[in-house]
Amino acid sequence: MTDERKPSTGDEAAARDLTLDTLAVWAGEAGSLAQGATQVPIVYSAAYGYPDVDEWLAVALGHKPGHIYSRNTNPTVRAFEEKLRILEGADASIAFATGMAAVSNTLFALLSPGDRVVSVKDSYGGTNRLFLDFLPRFSIEVELCDTTDHEQIETAVAKGCTVLYLETPTNPTLKVVDIARLAACGRSAGATVVVDNTFATPINQNPLALGADIALHSATKYLGGHADVLGGGICGASDLVQKVYHYREITGAALDPMAAFLLIRSMKTLALRVARQNESAMRIARWLEEQPAVSVVNYPGLPSHPQHEIAARQMRGFGGMLSLGLEGGFEAVKRVLPRLRLANRAANLGAVETVAGPPATTSHVECTPEERAAMGIPEGLIRYSVGIEDAGDLIADLEQALSAA
Repeated sequence: MTDERKPSTGDEAAARDLTLDTLAVWAGEAGSLAQGATQVPIVYSAAYGYPDVDEWLAVALGHKPGHIYSRNTNPTVRAFEEKLRILEGADASIAFATGMAAVSNTLFALLSPGDRVVSVKDSYGGTNRLFLDFLPRFSIEVELCDTTDHEQIETAVAKGCTVLYLETPTNPTLKVVDIARLAACGRSAGATVVVDNTFATPINQNPLALGADIALHSATKYLGGHADVLGGGICGASDLVQKVYHYREITGAALDPMAAFLLIRSMKTLALRVARQNESAMRIARWLEEQPAVSVVNYPGLPSHPQHEIAARQMRGFGGMLSLGLEGGFEAVKRVLPRLRLANRAANLGAVETVAGPPATTSHVECTPEERAAMGIPEGLIRYSVGIEDAGDLIADLEQALSAA
């Protein structure tokens, strides 16, 4: 876990003067460099020794910076946590082995039997399964609301709420919720407000600045960006992050040092990649809106998007994710997807290569068709993660593929 005692005030002051583009390259690394190296080393050590017992005890009790055991903290992982913390403007952050480890550890650390969590109906499928299958087994009450009905969410929170869990934009329907409005509602009810910021990334959106308590990421996606590493992370106030850290410390879903190294390396190009993906996704979404085989295009940057005004207010860019519905339903999806030449058909997103697939095999594979329909996810939907390829080439590829629809 990153520690508010670790960064110096000078570093924090310097960070405030730098843009996110620069911070993505430099932030959080200086304290982990060794012997003149310009890159963060991969530290593979299960434990860390102290010849002096008093110093060892001081580190173990958190009175002095240092490491004891890599399930708890690790120098390479610490550097990744620091970079993410600074990009999100947080007091503290911790890393996890996967994005779902970040989600599940956060929920189980903050909730107890008899507590109540309020969330949205069309969150990511794995998160949704936690709400429907796991939390109720521990006598935790769950109420899932229409994602776009802010009044319904506010009413549910007012009935009592321990955690308000939001995802924006949502996966895969790209719905947008008003973070500032709902965070204020959550705070007034004494709830901890958690926002999954995976789709937006810290480059496009900072939930903490809008009033959320915790910003959460599946680092596997845009932070990693190359489809070769798993990871997760949360950022927020020190007391909340410490609570989740203690749960992760005991349950053991720690990030591996090699994965942390790959994430640090990838995040150096995060701002560049996201800028390209923002631009290309907007161009592709506009083109898709004009195609007769496409029944709907979900992209927050389009003026036709129902929550476009909210997105424009709280996001600096609209992201590289979009989804498109086909007139022919799932049969059309099965005809179109195999024709794509410039897209991996895989259950991933946020990579430098374009990735495409239906919710039935990607985001909501755990759900039945009836459950997906209840979440507002049609079977004829294709989730399309725009890579860094030339947008014109991607449009030409979509054009020839859609001719089969």
